[in-house]
Amino acid sequence: MYSVSPTVFSVTELNNYVKKLLDNDENLKNVFVTGEISNFKNHYSGHMYMTIKDEGGAIKAVMFSSYASRLKFVPENGMKVIIFGSVSLYNKDGSYQLYITDMQPDGIGALNLAFEQLKEKLAKEGLFNPEFKKPIPDFPEKIGVMTAPDGAAIRDIFSVLKRRYPVAEIVFCPVAVQGASAAPEIANAINLFNEQNAADVLIVGRGGGSLEDLWAFNEEIVARAIFNSHIPVISAVGHETDFTIADFVADLRAPTPSAAAELAVPDIFELKSDLAGLRQHLSVLMKNMLFSERESLASTEKRLSILSPQTKILNSRQELANLYDKAVNSVMNRINSEKAVISAVSGRMNALSPLAVLSRGYSIAYKDAAAITSVNDVNNGDNINIKVADGEIYATVNDVKGS
Repeated sequence: MYSVSPTVFSVTELNNYVKKLLDNDENLKNVFVTGEISNFKNHYSGHMYMTIKDEGGAIKAVMFSSYASRLKFVPENGMKVIIFGSVSLYNKDGSYQLYITDMQPDGIGALNLAFEQLKEKLAKEGLFNPEFKKPIPDFPEKIGVMTAPDGAAIRDIFSVLKRRYPVAEIVFCPVAVQGASAAPEIANAINLFNEQNAADVLIVGRGGGSLEDLWAFNEEIVARAIFNSHIPVISAVGHETDFTIADFVADLRAPTPSAAAELAVPDIFELKSDLAGLRQHLSVLMKNMLFSERESLASTEKRLSILSPQTKILNSRQELANLYDKAVNSVMNRINSEKAVISAVSGRMNALSPLAVLSRGYSIAYKDAAAITSVNDVNNGDNINIKVADGEIYATVNDVKGS
């Protein structure tokens, strides 16, 4: 049946033989493959296992942790990707598979995808929620600044801070803002400021650049450091049109580093102007208040003077004087009235008085103090008294003659 004696392979030998064939094929050492991810598994070891498929077939694939850690995005089932790697055979189950060294999303950049994935993840956790935003202090005494020690950003920030609010202290912490070490340095600087309570507000940022240049501010470690900071954080990354994850997490987003400095502190010249206006307003208020209080005091004094005992005594005295005058007038009127009555009666009595008769030339004769009204009251030789208007005449009766 066989022309030569056949070679008998063990399973392991056969797998090793096929593996050697695959590994020695130059076309399979560096291969690009496009397809859709399925059966994705992110192992706790950091290795990633998946199947890459299209409408006509499928192949198993693995990306070991040393390569997977470099990815900016997280692979997902259903994601279309372009894979770079090699083809080999896995001895234990005899299946050939892709060994991935790099992976890019098909149709969208890896950084853009990573940005959207992290943004969605942190949004679901609530890191962007308004209720977690801390207010920027109105009058900070210390401003913490984290950016590169060289470049326009630090110069712009320092210039604006010193111009607007020179009374504040600037605490500068230089950090890398680009490259692999940037994100850990920024996060560590934020944590250090918080541990030492070294500032009242923090400015974190850099000047503009490409998405790759700004990527440190899209790292999760920086986002969580900003969110966990008890010191308010102002993000100032790139230009006005640039947005990073740090902008969404920060308590306040500034379009540029210069704008961040303006938002961090008040303008001392405006404060002086406002203070002058307040002083003037306060002076007017004080004058108005003093005038009002004086008016109120005068009104109170007037009411108190009306209710005071001294006023009551004076009023009582006046009333008493009025009553006295009234009583005197009443008594005088009564006296005058009585005088008039008496005068009238006196006139009438005077008209009837014997003295009045005497004053008209008449006289009254008395004998023994009794008026003589008849000749029969006397005898010759009697001593009699004759009463005239201006005195008395003592006489002796010499003769008595009847009518």
